[in-house]
Amino acid sequence: MWGIHIALNSKDKFGTVIGLGVVAIVFWQTAINVGMTTGLLPVVGIPLVLFSYGGSSILSTMVGMGLLMNISMRRFMFQ
Repeated sequence: MWGIHIALNSKDKFGTVIGLGVVAIVFWQTAINVGMTTGLLPVVGIPLVLFSYGGSSILSTMVGMGLLMNISMRRFMFQ
């Protein structure tokens, strides 16, 4: 919800697209992982976001969170 709020309050379209993309990546990784745990989806090698250590997965998640924080910080820059 925080990421969607940041994306929708962004002052430019590029920030909105990047914000929604990061939120979509985190959402789908979580949805697939919950589906694997409940048995609704086949088991694949996707680590749980922000909980499992996945090497490059944790790095890309942290870069995405940094992008969201940067979009949030710069929304008052060009008024």
